Order: sequence, then structure tokens, then C-alpha cells
Amino acid sequence: MFLRRERPGDEAAIAAVHRAAFARPDTHDEEPPEVALVAELRASDAWIASLSIVAIVNEELVGHVVCSRATIDDSIPVLGLGPLGVHPDHQDERVGSALMHAIVAAADSVGEPLIALLGDPAFYERFGFEPAADHRIAAPDADYGADFQVRHLTDTTGTERGQFKYAPAFDLVP
Repeated sequence: MFLRRERPGDEAAIAAVHRAAFARPDTHDEEPPEVALVAELRASDAWIASLSIVAIVNEELVGHVVCSRATIDDSIPVLGLGPLGVHPDHQDERVGSALMHAIVAAADSVGEPLIALLGDPAFYERFGFEPAADHRIAAPDADYGADFQVRHLTDTTGTERGQFKYAPAFDLVP
């Protein structure tokens, strides 16, 4: 497996990964919202090309993760992570973990202060994520509870506190 930034021409393969990774058994004919979310993010000002990373196994794109511009209190620029998708044929092969290590390192290397995400704490705590509320960062939805998490990076100032807001594309997708 190797990891690299998304390149022009990867869009269809990335969509296929998210389509397979987020398929819901009870809605076979419906497109998972994560597919539209990536397309909407890519077309928006929140897109950060250097923070869209793919995993390749045997010359096949099998995983993708992206961070996009988000804010705290509408004025502090931070990152929102997601979606993170791995094709079901390659799950349990540590592809998701490799993508997480890569995206955290990439975000840190470009001087971002913080990454936030919504996900299972049992998975994300191994990458240094902690409940956002513990850092006085309010989730976009109070129902997210401990599943809304943050990871401070090297350039954090400690003033990243307040109401978190994902890129507008997240509001367009159910």
C-alpha cells in the first residue's frame, strides 16, 4: 500500500470507494450521502487539495480521506475531517489507520492548529483525538456527544474554543 495526494482523474475512483464503504443494506439503490459530500466539498472554497489523500493497493485506489476548512466561532480557521472511506474488500488491512496517520501528519505539516471529526471514540482515540467538549469546543449538533472529537496539532494556540462549524457542504448532505 502507498498513500498520495488526490490527483485529477481520481474523482470517479474516490466516489466508488465511498459508494462501497458507506453502502447501506436497506437502501441498495440510494447513493450514500458521503459521495455527494466529497463532490460538494471539492467544488467549494473549503476544499484543501493537499489534504485529500488516497490509498493505493496493487495499483487500485482503495481508500480516501479528506480534511476541509471549518471554523470555530466563525473566525478561527480549523479543519473538519471526513469522510474517511475504505473499500470493504480492503477493510481490516489497516488502510484506514494509514490514512489517518497521513492526514494528521499532512495537516500538521502545513501549520493547521486543529482537526475535528464525528466518529467512534474507540477508533479515533488511538490517533490522539479527544472529546471536543473537554476542550470547550461545541459540536455542530449537541446530540453528537462524545463522538464529536478534536485533535490539537503543533500550531495550536490554545484559543481554539467555541462553536465548531463544518464547511457549508456538510449542511447540504443529509
